[in-house]
Amino acid sequence: MKRKVTKAIFPVAGLGTRFLPATKSIPKEILTLVDRPLIQYAIDEARAAGIKEFIFVTSRGKSALEDYFDDAPELETSLRKKGKTDLLEALKATNMDSGAIAYVRQNRPMGLGHAVWCARRLVGNEPFAVILTDDVIAAEKPCLQQMMEAYNETGGNVVAAMEVPHEKTSSYGVLDIAEDMGSLVKVKGMIEKPAPDVAPSNLAVIGRYILTPRVMQNLNKKKEGAGGEIQLTDAIAEEIEAGQPVYGFRFRGQRYDCGSKAGFLQATVAFGLAREDLRDEFGDFLGDVMAMRTAAQ
Repeated sequence: MKRKVTKAIFPVAGLGTRFLPATKSIPKEILTLVDRPLIQYAIDEARAAGIKEFIFVTSRGKSALEDYFDDAPELETSLRKKGKTDLLEALKATNMDSGAIAYVRQNRPMGLGHAVWCARRLVGNEPFAVILTDDVIAAEKPCLQQMMEAYNETGGNVVAAMEVPHEKTSSYGVLDIAEDMGSLVKVKGMIEKPAPDVAPSNLAVIGRYILTPRVMQNLNKKKEGAGGEIQLTDAIAEEIEAGQPVYGFRFRGQRYDCGSKAGFLQATVAFGLAREDLRDEFGDFLGDVMAMRTAAQ
């Protein structure tokens, strides 16, 4: 019998150096796409998938993240007095029940696998999800919800996957495919950041995972992998070697890499144009910008 997944780990200990100087005092996860911070997109996706317990792996300087999910009674009172019910509704999504969120510290940056391992005591002997906030996915049905539906059929470990250009495989964990079943692929191996000439496929793992407790046991070994870090990919690959099922899931949606400046800008444009209250004015502006660029050439 497959156990229900109700816990999710959010590794948010990174320093966000690619966004300096903004991230000198503001956690990268608080940077906003239109009017919601990156972390809110991740939380909303987790909630839609049935997650009830949210585990944040943090580091020094991330207190703004904790404050973000607290009640703001003075602000709410002010909005209520002014009759701004739409903004009050928007605030509701940011409030989390007492005890729903837990925070653990990653004292040293030792890789994604190590960050996930830091939450081991809170996960216990249960399956769990991992969500990387840098990967924002625009989808009609949220990505983790799609994966949860697949997991309810397959059990085992399920990782989100997408096709990438072969020359980009060295930036991802890449799947070695045993059987391609369409949206699901059965995996016979995983390689972290392979050079294009040795990559077993161009199907790359991106920041959504549903994992069994055995993966946490594998991380207990603290084996160093690519870059001298403890890689989550390696711990999942151990499951394949042990004969446990691992599946790649081709999700339906558009992924934006908000860990890069270009990806963040692309996501801002896409999410801005998707908003009914913004698309006309913003679309006209973008059209004017492109017209001026064409004229300059």
